[in-house]
Amino acid sequence: MHEKRYWLQTLGCPKNRVDSDKLVGVLDGDGYAPALSADAADLVVVNTCAFIESARQESIEVILDLDRVRRPGSRLVVTGCMAERYGNELARSLPEVDLVAGFGVALDSPTRQPVALRTRSRPVPSFDLLELPRPPLRGSWAYLKAAEGCDRACGFCAIPSFRGPQRSRALDDLVAETEALVGGGVKEIVIVAQDLASYGRDRSTRRARRESSDGPFGDGVVELLERVASVAERTRLLYLYPSSLTDRLVDAILDTGVPYFDLSLQHVSRPLLARMRRWGDGARFLDRIARIRALDAHATFRSSFILGYPGETEEDHDRLLEFLEQAQLDWAGFFTFSSEEGTLAYDLHDQIDPELALERMRECSELQDRITARRRDQFVGERRAVLADAVGVGRTVHEAPEIDGVVRIPASVHPGSITEMTIVESLGVDLVALPVSGAVR
Repeated sequence: MHEKRYWLQTLGCPKNRVDSDKLVGVLDGDGYAPALSADAADLVVVNTCAFIESARQESIEVILDLDRVRRPGSRLVVTGCMAERYGNELARSLPEVDLVAGFGVALDSPTRQPVALRTRSRPVPSFDLLELPRPPLRGSWAYLKAAEGCDRACGFCAIPSFRGPQRSRALDDLVAETEALVGGGVKEIVIVAQDLASYGRDRSTRRARRESSDGPFGDGVVELLERVASVAERTRLLYLYPSSLTDRLVDAILDTGVPYFDLSLQHVSRPLLARMRRWGDGARFLDRIARIRALDAHATFRSSFILGYPGETEEDHDRLLEFLEQAQLDWAGFFTFSSEEGTLAYDLHDQIDPELALERMRECSELQDRITARRRDQFVGERRAVLADAVGVGRTVHEAPEIDGVVRIPASVHPGSITEMTIVESLGVDLVALPVSGAVR
């Protein structure tokens, strides 16, 4: 009897990757085995991204590419954010697809009708990706998804409309998953969520919600970090809203030995941030960064910024350039504004010409590239513990997997090991390191 096989292609953010891990567990339970390639699969699945227009276009291109190579008789299924957000539209515009399946819908359903769930108006789906157990993973690091959805109302973001309000996983379940991952050889746990600093707030009492962010209201992510860090050798947090970066959370991050701060700033102009429905301004951000560096001079900072948001002026742009020069961030990503239907910014006046937004993005990127290169040069001659992710490739605590530069290491270093090394060279965003004799764990 022919064994059923699947091919799963994942697009988008780390949270999608965790969803795909859990879909693999479902498929394994349904009797499927992984295929070596898409053209050898009975079931071809694309876990899509719908965050911005470029991500949606990439998803469509991947779907069509897989349709061209899949074997006759196989089924092509589209799931993930695009399926949830544009289910009916996708089904009409992509006759090549056999099923458009929203979150929590069985991927081997025989129907071709789009099944798109609306998490704000109906209960948890038949199988809940957030709560599903995760199959064993191999590798030196792994994402740990702490929550789904988001309660914020940023002017540019449509995620709450299709991912729903925040739902945090139980702390004990996250610790148990961490223990399983570490038991399988994972050295670094990277905790992710749409709004990670708000972890646990949806599980708190009404009274706790009225407390300040230094009280019970802000304790959830700190307790999560401390519990996970007590199990894993390295623990990293991604995507922290700047107003939620309390002193207690800063101390907890530094105590883990991974002084890495991924702050979702988006811009620094106070009027523009107000239009974005975001907190803060450049002066507050600079003050927070300086205070953290005073506690740990080796603290690493990453952020992302939107260029061309409606109403962005040349003065706003100049403020951002000045901030980048002053902040000396280690890593930064820049994106042009994407007008998303259903968001506040979709029909705001003072829309920015896309070419101007692109030019502003290039100017920021070129400045940040020089800053990042200088920051990387400062590591030369220093000793760092390097986690080998693959043959010849590793990371210190100053690089997050998949988004930052890497450390090039000798091929003789075993993947999964942590080795004390000396940084001997800087190559743009990457470093080159050689082991210190006898320093492997």
